[in-house]
Amino acid sequence: MVTVAIVDDHESVRLGLRAACADAGFTVTGEAPTVDALLPALTEHPTDMVVLDLSLGDGSSVTDNVKRLQNAGAAVLVHSIADRVQAVREALAAGAAGVVPKSAPTGRVIDSIRTVAEGGVLNNLEWASAIDADNDFARAKLGQRERDVLHLYASGLPLKAVAAQLGIAHSTAREYLDRIRVKYVEVGRPAPTKVDLLRRAVEDGILPGLGDAVDDQH
Repeated sequence: MVTVAIVDDHESVRLGLRAACADAGFTVTGEAPTVDALLPALTEHPTDMVVLDLSLGDGSSVTDNVKRLQNAGAAVLVHSIADRVQAVREALAAGAAGVVPKSAPTGRVIDSIRTVAEGGVLNNLEWASAIDADNDFARAKLGQRERDVLHLYASGLPLKAVAAQLGIAHSTAREYLDRIRVKYVEVGRPAPTKVDLLRRAVEDGILPGLGDAVDDQH
């Protein structure tokens, strides 16, 4: 059962999303015009993911909103006007699982919600455009061996298989992976899970865009 909550400061958008989610068989655990107003519902009803508008009337920060929702245990899908490049970039850098424009057909929005709720990563056109158009999106400066490790690991291989394929010890592969994660933290794009590493690899051009979910294997 997919559980979803909605944050948008336009009541008509919240009502429309709630109806679409109900029609899709999802359980809507809450809806609110701000993250502050939604958090009590998330505490009472653990939720798979939150559909979040980027620009809210309370003047809250995109980065703070994404991180607070993640801290509450929910993945975040951005649902907004796709040309807000800076705000989209900030949301993705903070760890949002993807972005779907408000102009998208309802079916696409529902498919995106399902993908994110099931642990998938959305590597769609809006995501790529936001990154490509923003020169301030800091890329991690990875060495070639680090790129090799990230490419194989984020593609879905267990770390032992990565080490075997590269002809290095498992402990050495672990050290490379730890260094990769440190470098992403240093540029403000932390990647604590395997899904996060997949996202970073796609963002930095190490892997092509992938729509499939990747299990968080360590």
